Amino acid sequence: MDYNLLQSQLSGLAEADRWYVPLMANAAALLYDAMEDVNWVGFYLLRGEKLVLGPFQGKVACIHIPLGKGVCGTAAQRDETQLVPDVHAFAGHIACDSASKSEIVVPIHSGGGVVAVLDIDSPILNRFSEADRMGLEGFVRVLEDKLDMRSN
Repeated sequence: MDYNLLQSQLSGLAEADRWYVPLMANAAALLYDAMEDVNWVGFYLLRGEKLVLGPFQGKVACIHIPLGKGVCGTAAQRDETQLVPDVHAFAGHIACDSASKSEIVVPIHSGGGVVAVLDIDSPILNRFSEADRMGLEGFVRVLEDKLDMRSN
């Protein structure tokens, strides 16, 4: 994966509009198209004590995830990337798609706190590496720099 190229492409996409809806939609499409062996790429937005489904690519997904539950809720609550080689071994895993076997979730910040997470699922065990973690955390840093989280 050329994460530097993806970061550059994301920066270019942000030039058209920094509002979170189109930027996250294009970011999800960019990653979904570039990454091999993934079956879901998208965002969950923090609203109160739960994460709410945002822009994504893939099959129909869970709409609400309580903060601290599942891989996404854990990443948001702990404010740390969760790299899970086998989701079925993760205590409290929420199975939105039974085909998913591994997952990586990266918190997204704005205004000094977590506002969303980037969630990527794979039907392959151990799909995500430390190189993916570093690359996706860099991708998210570009997103955080460009993102406009206002409601309109």
